[in-house]
Amino acid sequence: MKLREGDAWMSAPDYGRSLKALTINLLVQNIETAVEFQTRVLDASVVYADPDIAVLQACGAEWMLHADHTYLENPLYDLISQTDKRGIGAEIRLHGCDPDQASKKAHKYGYTVFAEAADKPHGLRECYLIDPDGYMWVPDVPCDDPE
Repeated sequence: MKLREGDAWMSAPDYGRSLKALTINLLVQNIETAVEFQTRVLDASVVYADPDIAVLQACGAEWMLHADHTYLENPLYDLISQTDKRGIGAEIRLHGCDPDQASKKAHKYGYTVFAEAADKPHGLRECYLIDPDGYMWVPDVPCDDPE
């Protein structure tokens, strides 16, 4: 089921053929809520958004959001309709996104900060943020002297 009125910014086949390498498609309960978190906290830019789909970019990455209702005909819908938290065990890392600023913004807007920004032994300063759909976002930047 589509809620969008009118045409999207690009046809689905044209967009699908434009994708390269690895892409991430997150199924979300509400596009507007998901976009709000990602633009406010992660400084993502919206390439396109309507009630069904959104495409966002940040730090050289591009990803998609699809509203749950667009998956009514997909077998995955049965699984996603049974939970309100998604992505357990997966970290969505946004390299080049300042974790201190992202954590500060998450607190400001009332989102869940699972772990504050810290320098890690693998050479990255990172924090762990949980978005309204339960996805774990990990903004990170290289750190000079990991502990």
